Amino acid sequence: MPAAEVMVDVPLVRSLLHEQHPDLATLPLERISNGWDNAIFRLGEGPGGSSYTVRLPRRRIAVQLLLNEQRWLPVYAAATSVPVPAPLRLGRPSALFPWPWSVNPWFDGVTALGRDPARRAGLAVPLARFLADIHRPAPGDAPRNPVRGLPLASRDQAFRARLESGAVPQPRRLLSLWEELVAVPNWQGPALWLHGDLHPGNILQYDDVLLHDGVPQRDGIRQHNGELAAVIDFGDLTRGDPATDLATAWMTFDADGRRAFRAELDRLTGTDADTWQRARGWALNIASAMLLHSDDSPPLFELGRHTVAQLLAEA
Repeated sequence: MPAAEVMVDVPLVRSLLHEQHPDLATLPLERISNGWDNAIFRLGEGPGGSSYTVRLPRRRIAVQLLLNEQRWLPVYAAATSVPVPAPLRLGRPSALFPWPWSVNPWFDGVTALGRDPARRAGLAVPLARFLADIHRPAPGDAPRNPVRGLPLASRDQAFRARLESGAVPQPRRLLSLWEELVAVPNWQGPALWLHGDLHPGNILQYDDVLLHDGVPQRDGIRQHNGELAAVIDFGDLTRGDPATDLATAWMTFDADGRRAFRAELDRLTGTDADTWQRARGWALNIASAMLLHSDDSPPLFELGRHTVAQLLAEA
């Protein structure tokens, strides 16, 4: 994980809230995530009370990504009924903190990352519908991501370097598969809105509910167990080839879940065979990066292994 360029902790966030959103400043506050680009804090009362997340960049490179979220996530939210973290409050740079930041909604649920792929099956149909919702033509001023949504060939040099690193298993088989997929014709349609990083760590499922004598302990959730609760982390949102997002078919699901996901997306969008082939290429590209760069994140490393195994099983 890259080192933070600005240390973000609870006292700093509390001070920022007092400075700019004092009505929220006395709520309970705890750090819940410290990612490559952003630090995330939970703000609020927890179960039964209002809760939010506070999202702040920890590196300068993430500032534009957060500004993209602030500008464009309301567009995504208007396109789909699936909850997405469109900002509720905006934080401005100040003497306390040099960059913009956001107060976003809190969503109950657990990430699909780390769950057995069979337990992700309930995501297949609603996730396909989510992508059908957001994969709409994007305006000309929509963000361009330097590594997502582009022609697959743009990742050729980086992918080959990962194979040569020794960190990716069965490099000869994967290179053969890659060469087949990178030769598929490029996307010819309009540049569509994309999530850009649709892996299981950015997908929330409703949690399993503990039962006592067959009675769910939280009303109104039992019927949703394992289903889609929200899609989060739009830092890589961009426009371009929808195959980048469709890579989640191999990253999130096993063969049965993937079959249901593809069938629903085909029904809704008529996705062509070349796009599915490029999606396989994007899954392979992203998985190779996870295998090489996730030594401090075992769940992401395991996700890379799962994705490669799914691709090889179909090859």
